[in-house]
Amino acid sequence: MTLVLRLLDPPVDIGRDEAQREVSGELLKSGYQQESLIDRLWRGFTQLLGDLMDAGSGVTGGVVSLIVIVVILGVLAALLLWALRRMSRGRGAGEGVVFDGRERTAAEHRAEAGRLAAEGDWTRAVQERLRAIARDLEERAIVSPLPGRTALELAEAAGRALPTHAAGLLSAARIFDDVTYGEAPGTREAYMTLTALDERLQTARVALETPA
Repeated sequence: MTLVLRLLDPPVDIGRDEAQREVSGELLKSGYQQESLIDRLWRGFTQLLGDLMDAGSGVTGGVVSLIVIVVILGVLAALLLWALRRMSRGRGAGEGVVFDGRERTAAEHRAEAGRLAAEGDWTRAVQERLRAIARDLEERAIVSPLPGRTALELAEAAGRALPTHAAGLLSAARIFDDVTYGEAPGTREAYMTLTALDERLQTARVALETPA
């Protein structure tokens, strides 16, 4: 009988502050303590949006709240895009690494570079031309093969063996890193720069390049 009378009692308006205290007490229970971090962040975000909407009861307040919400969403979108780019780069072969795992000769890399250049795919053409340079230097024992070598490491090693080409090798390494990991577009000029360097290096000899 007492339960029935309680159900018939009119609802009590406990107010916003009291409601928040009730919610906070409920969240302290064991079931909510097991909530994942993502769920807690999402709940906090939606609560913030709710508070902003409640605060914008007037016309001016509604406009201000809408602007704040748009700014928050824009910041979250930018952070998400940044995180995705970092994850994408992290899944790659590693910053500056010359070879992508496929074993090819210098001639094969040059042929692939020429094909890509003919198709106007300058980014991949630049990459393949730098790989042709690296493989040719290894095949002629000017530099020792080194798995995981970066473009800058290649330029430093080859530059010590061929000092008159050190500046060109360093420039080629930077071009490779820019188009591969720096999101810079490959260009015909960049490809021709690497092609000219490749042709010069093919006639270079360590004995002639090492200063007395």
